[in-house]
Amino acid sequence: KPRTDFRMKHIIVSNNNPTKEELIRLIGLKTLFARQLPKMPRDYIVRLVFDRRHTSLCLLEDNGKKNGDEDIIGGICYRAYPDMKFAEIAFCAVSGNHQVKGYGTKLMNLVKGYVATQGIEYFITYADNYAIGYFKKQGFSKSIAMPKTRYQGLIKDYDGGTPMECYIHPNLDYTRIPEMIAAQREFILEQVRKKSKSHVRYPPLQNSTADMNATTVHGHVVSSRNSEAAARAMAIPGVMEAGWTMADLQLATGAQKDADRQRNHLKSELLAIIRKTEEQQFAWPFREPVDTQEVPDYLEVIKNPIDLSTIEKQIRKGDHYTTKSMLLADLMLMVNNCKTYNDPSSPYYEAAVSLQEFVQPLFPPATKS
Repeated sequence: KPRTDFRMKHIIVSNNNPTKEELIRLIGLKTLFARQLPKMPRDYIVRLVFDRRHTSLCLLEDNGKKNGDEDIIGGICYRAYPDMKFAEIAFCAVSGNHQVKGYGTKLMNLVKGYVATQGIEYFITYADNYAIGYFKKQGFSKSIAMPKTRYQGLIKDYDGGTPMECYIHPNLDYTRIPEMIAAQREFILEQVRKKSKSHVRYPPLQNSTADMNATTVHGHVVSSRNSEAAARAMAIPGVMEAGWTMADLQLATGAQKDADRQRNHLKSELLAIIRKTEEQQFAWPFREPVDTQEVPDYLEVIKNPIDLSTIEKQIRKGDHYTTKSMLLADLMLMVNNCKTYNDPSSPYYEAAVSLQEFVQPLFPPATKS
């Protein structure tokens, strides 16, 4: 959690005639981005941070220091396109000793609140594999709802990056998001308390273990071990009053419980495989469905299109993949589709070869047969 022994403040730094203090803060931001984003070329960071078309938001520790000497907690550098009503985030980083404390969310909410007052409707950015999870938590999505004509040719493309978008609601006070969520949570819990009987206390069981082995409990005849376990549960004061029935409890025990456990275990294994695959640098052509507006003849060549996002949705449904071999078949279909449509000398074909070499060792030999 964020520390409570110091105060924070934030400032918007514009590159149009910056003051000496603002220049000091821009230099601090440049240093922060270079340290936290080591794969990004330093000269590129300098060029964008000091570019007059870019704006930066600094989250500072209010430690009494002045004249730009405050410690920088984090920052976001973005470029706004007012005519198109969107902004592109170039860099976003939090100091290493302040990470996993909620400052990243605070930073994003502050910049959303500011750009909303400037008429910006969308944020768009390219996220690498390590940043996708963060941007998802901040309301960004891989599905781009903004018309492509608004940003095509304006934003910078990054190899291996995933484009993500966030809608900026004009009437939402982003600086009060935590308070609003807390209020909504308390309201829901209050409504639950009005209907819930969890506060009702029942007396303890009076029967001994021997009595619980009776063949009839609460009028239910016990005919099997599964029914016996369900009947024992029904004998607990409060279970019947909570709305449970023998049928519900029987489904929660025995073979049905084992089947659910096996299905959930398989689902977890398949999701782990997909996550590992999505994190690879060569997975960029496969993360989302092929845009048929850009490639109009794709469906004429490929009759069974498939991609990683579609596979992940099918896994989460829980009833599509019943074995690992079915997942392997879809992954190989995805690889073969890419090889079929693209020229062997293209980067797409190379990515398909790399994906195939990566995926096959993830499955035991028995799965491939």
